[in-house]
Amino acid sequence: MPDRDIKGVTALVTGASRGFGRGIATALSGAGAQVVGIARDRAGLDELRAELGESFTPVPGDAADPTVAGRLIDRYRPGVLVLNAGATPLSRPIQHHTWETFSQNWEVDVAHAFHWTREALLAPLAPGSTVITLSSGAALNGSPLSGGYAGAKAAIRWLTAYAADESRRAGLGIRFVRGRGVAGGHPAGVGGSPAAPVRPAARDAAGAGRPRVAGRAGGGAARDHDDGGEQRAAAGPGAARPGAARRGRARRAHGAGPAGAA
Repeated sequence: MPDRDIKGVTALVTGASRGFGRGIATALSGAGAQVVGIARDRAGLDELRAELGESFTPVPGDAADPTVAGRLIDRYRPGVLVLNAGATPLSRPIQHHTWETFSQNWEVDVAHAFHWTREALLAPLAPGSTVITLSSGAALNGSPLSGGYAGAKAAIRWLTAYAADESRRAGLGIRFVRGRGVAGGHPAGVGGSPAAPVRPAARDAAGAGRPRVAGRAGGGAARDHDDGGEQRAAAGPGAARPGAARRGRARRAHGAGPAGAA
């Protein structure tokens, strides 16, 4: 199936005033979408409006506010929804965090993804709409100097999978896609390249109609959310299944043969 032509489609991007969100909004505008960008930074949104012109509608606001999510979903009914907004975590070892700093990404990143995903299902968005959530390699690999960031990004991965299943069960036809987020598992400002995920995430959005995710209508593809499969693909075709080496070590430690031996 060819890439979906998104010319004229309304695409809503959270956290659009800077960084990844700004890059994704720019790419979508270049692909012909009418982009609505929400962020708290009014000046950044105004700069992007000056750059992109009438194809970009700036909406100052807090993307983590559930009333904002409901109001904008009802107003714009986006065909493409990119959930990019998130807090920059405090970079320090675990013992130097308070619960407030540790949980910051849960209160912003996860809460924001939850509110917008919920509203997309309740509205519901039109069949064929695509909701893209941005996660991170930290969801698989951890990020020990960024508090609860890794756990928050893992929660977003599962939230996306749950929403895809709900869309499938209800026959809504809304695709929920886990976008390719921060490369290497590092949040911006914590050892990662802030430009790294812009191009792949923008391709996920601009190619929203392409079945990059294998599986059922409604986006509920189990394979898309198979972390083990993602790890095997990264390791190469001859790699062992995740956990096999750990099981082998555990068996040998208890006097058993290698994993899979009789």
